[in-house]
Amino acid sequence: MISLRIITPQGQYASKEVNSIHLTSVEGELTLLTNHVPIFMALVPCRLILKDTEDKKWEYAIAGGFCHLEKNKAMLLTDAIEGKGDIDLERAKRAYRRARERLEKKDSKTNMKRANLALVRAMNRIKIHND
Repeated sequence: MISLRIITPQGQYASKEVNSIHLTSVEGELTLLTNHVPIFMALVPCRLILKDTEDKKWEYAIAGGFCHLEKNKAMLLTDAIEGKGDIDLERAKRAYRRARERLEKKDSKTNMKRANLALVRAMNRIKIHND
């Protein structure tokens, strides 16, 4: 079992005992299992899938962040996390439209990197909600 803590700027979001953690780092998708070698990774906005010993699955949309795993203790730091059932689809669609409009404007006042990240986060939330 892996003892997982999920931390956001608002504090501890969750603490769970899990058998696996599936997420996407800047290097690609991976699944962390019990007794995994120590690892520290930067995360991109992605689907986070947690499974327990009975194969119960929890799905979340995370806005990127960092994950550290060592000696079956994991800590996931993220700016934002939403459970699959908690995603407000209309809000995510509005965020998507706003980000697309900012990217299409291409004026000197638009922070393109920030607008692109907002677009990726919105697309992630919409995809997770609809799957």
